[in-house]
Amino acid sequence: MGFQQRARTPRDFGRRPGRSKSKTKPGKHETGGAYRLEEHTLTFADIIDRTLNSLSRLGDQRFAVGPFYEHYDRWMLSVRNVLSEFEASSAAAVDDNFKLECTQVLSEIESTLNDRRAKEASNDEAVREVNRSLLDVRSLLAQTEREYAAKMSDFAAKREHAIKPVATNLGRIRQELSRISRMRAGFLRGISKKTKVQKEAEATQKLDTTKRELATIEQSFAAEQKKLKDEHERRKRQILKQIANYQKEIENIESGIKVDDALDVRHAACDALVNAVNSLVQRMQSAPETVSKP
Repeated sequence: MGFQQRARTPRDFGRRPGRSKSKTKPGKHETGGAYRLEEHTLTFADIIDRTLNSLSRLGDQRFAVGPFYEHYDRWMLSVRNVLSEFEASSAAAVDDNFKLECTQVLSEIESTLNDRRAKEASNDEAVREVNRSLLDVRSLLAQTEREYAAKMSDFAAKREHAIKPVATNLGRIRQELSRISRMRAGFLRGISKKTKVQKEAEATQKLDTTKRELATIEQSFAAEQKKLKDEHERRKRQILKQIANYQKEIENIESGIKVDDALDVRHAACDALVNAVNSLVQRMQSAPETVSKP
């Protein structure tokens, strides 16, 4: 806002702080032996010092925790209270120039803070909106993982149901083939060699057929399992990409708009108010001299 640097407070204006004499009668003490505190009367110089110190402190006040715009109204109220107390003091006969300067400074800083407030609030809302979307997508990822785990569990049960009877039958055929192979053929053995060979051939054929059946079932389930896994990985990649995009969007929002506690403009405003107070004091000091001139 182009404010000038603050001038030093005139140190020779008004009387220095003094203490009034205690009005406690001799021999009369407060309860508990504590003496009554002496009253302290502020001079106009004291009022000026207090006002300038308060404005300087408010100009350097930092807001450590955001959202920063939540502190603006309280800060503006503190500045207005300092000026109101200064104007209300009996010794501070403020003029129209002082009121005009203060009104202009307060109007400008309030407008600037309102703009900062709107930008920061808009920025915060945008981040909150993206965070809500990010939370939804992360929930979707967790749901996708749960659904895939359920599908794989059902798949394992279905595979076992299909393979178990064939595998059991395969085991029986192997046992039968082993039993036939151990049989001794001959005229006195109850089975001819020809019959044994025929039974071995039939058992071997059943074994090969059952092996092919089992292999076909396993290949079918392997293909189905791969399909389920590929679909899950594809879906998961899509969701993870959405998560990455939302995270990047939040980073862009937070880095795209400069958000701070508006210390620069608040400090400049307080400097301008300090200058207004010092200018009023100078006018009040020079007024008697002007009047006394012929």
